[in-house]
Amino acid sequence: MKIAAIDIGSNAARMQISSVLENNGKVSFKKVEYVRFALRLGHDVFNEGEISPESEVRIFKLMHAYKLLLDLHEVKDYMICATSAMREAGNAQAVITRIHKILDMKINVIDGAKEAELINNVVVSSLETNKNYLHIDVGGGSTELNIYVQKEKVASKSFKIGSVRLLEHKEKESDWEKMKTWIDQHIDPKKDKITAIGTGGNISKLFDMAENYDSETSMSLDELTRVKNHVGSFTYEERMNILRLNADRADVIVPAAEIYLSAMKWAGAKSIVVPDVGLKDGIIKLVYDRMMGKRAATR
Repeated sequence: MKIAAIDIGSNAARMQISSVLENNGKVSFKKVEYVRFALRLGHDVFNEGEISPESEVRIFKLMHAYKLLLDLHEVKDYMICATSAMREAGNAQAVITRIHKILDMKINVIDGAKEAELINNVVVSSLETNKNYLHIDVGGGSTELNIYVQKEKVASKSFKIGSVRLLEHKEKESDWEKMKTWIDQHIDPKKDKITAIGTGGNISKLFDMAENYDSETSMSLDELTRVKNHVGSFTYEERMNILRLNADRADVIVPAAEIYLSAMKWAGAKSIVVPDVGLKDGIIKLVYDRMMGKRAATR
């Protein structure tokens, strides 16, 4: 059986199709298809407040392409979630209604709390019981922060700070102050030893570009700083041609790194764990749980 997740972010839209595997009563998910496309909705929304007609056409074409892939893979069930850019677009509901009417594909706009919850459901398996964590998830339009103690989430907050928003200079100084204040209120670097855990496409790419690792899944604050400065020393064109970054990654990766580094420094985190999970994985789990719930209800 195959299920799927579509994540429409402020920078890119991703679709993941996974097979559901069962072994000795344990369920796992194996990725069989992954497609990422740079819609860049944040550039419209954070500047103009709406999704442009051109971007709506691109969303429609991409959803149509995804629908064909879902059909080809004979996907049993799927879910589409949209985040920050769709949350803030004044015409989002009209765009969603038109796409649903023509393609019969329902786009669910989720708030920051739901986004954090879905990611939490897959991140928690990467945590160690005897450590305290600050989870930092940086998207194009927002950053979700979660604090874990003994693998339990004790605090969570979404902030209007994201890689595309920084690139467009649409962040507010007050939002940076709110993030710092929230971290200060929940973490005392002098008392609490905090490890950061980072999710999002940019931190995964920064981790791939690192040279010195603390472990197979973590790197130090100093190494993240070095990678950020290294990438920042190249022009946009050089990042694509020399560092071989995608065009829609080359311009946002440094702003994203600044967000991770700021949160880590305020929390006193000396290293960051980078698990290979994200919102799409949380959606996959939600789709599976929803299917099992329906199956149990019919018994």
